[in-house]
Amino acid sequence: MYDQRQYFRQRLNGLSGGALWGLDTVLIGLILAHGPFQYFAGTAPLIATFLHDSFSAMVLLILNIISNPKNYFFNFLRILKKSPSAHWVMFAAVFGGPVGMTGYALSIHYIGPTYTAIISAMYPAFGALLNFIVFRQRPNLSTIVGLSLAIGGTIFTGMSATITTNIRPIGFIFAALCVIGWGSESVISAYGMKNDLSSDDALQIRQLISGIVFAVGIIPIVPSGYHHVFEIFHSPIIFLLLLTAIAGSFSYKFYYGSINVLGAVQAMGLNISYSAWAIVIGIVAGNKASLTSLLLASIIILGSVLTADSKQLILRKIPIVARMIPKEHK
Repeated sequence: MYDQRQYFRQRLNGLSGGALWGLDTVLIGLILAHGPFQYFAGTAPLIATFLHDSFSAMVLLILNIISNPKNYFFNFLRILKKSPSAHWVMFAAVFGGPVGMTGYALSIHYIGPTYTAIISAMYPAFGALLNFIVFRQRPNLSTIVGLSLAIGGTIFTGMSATITTNIRPIGFIFAALCVIGWGSESVISAYGMKNDLSSDDALQIRQLISGIVFAVGIIPIVPSGYHHVFEIFHSPIIFLLLLTAIAGSFSYKFYYGSINVLGAVQAMGLNISYSAWAIVIGIVAGNKASLTSLLLASIIILGSVLTADSKQLILRKIPIVARMIPKEHK
């Protein structure tokens, strides 16, 4: 018998991940505007992302050791070495962190946050398309309507913001790179978690690989990259960055849990609600919001919920409907 509480818990987890990422986004914006970050604005987003993911990897490792103190570290190393599923998640980590987040950060630098938010909001649509091409999983009507509402609401939210005229066309390429990276991450991670890999182990791999790739392949080529990193460590802003990484860690725990249970497309649809939650959190923090912004936030959250309302779950949720449909069509 279908457990309605389980149904709502799965969706609540997905929305909670979006809410925590909205908090993460607000905190990152605060961090980049204060402390040493404001003096090297061009490279600050990349350095902040490197520290964020590295701290997150450490936070998740501590949580996993606490929850499973017996030989967790050695078991994790064994998974990294021998599990094909772990190798898929490593591949996904490169798309999600270094490719997606680097594209996102550089897009903000070249074309500003408004255009970046508008374009990056398309990543669930790209993920849904990739999911169909690779796995032949056709999205149902509820998912299509939900994604359209969530993506459309996010785009209009970005369009309602102030748009800068100081843009460079290369920024649009980086924004497209972000869409490809984030959309691919979800689909590849979902495939990796199909077999013998838990969402917690997958997330640990994701943040660890992201931090390593940033440390080895990105920060060394950023002008004065590690010099700026050491500056951050000597600034009080490091404590706020650690707090942000904790919020991001729990956001990703909910997100990867949703990917594992609901699949890539539904999880992305719930996660994109972060743009709406950022508006709500901003109001709580004292920012002003127009009626239009609140309406768009409501549309985004509604679309996110509809995205995850898959056909099979609707049939289970409403038993009378299930009884009216022949078994071979369920």
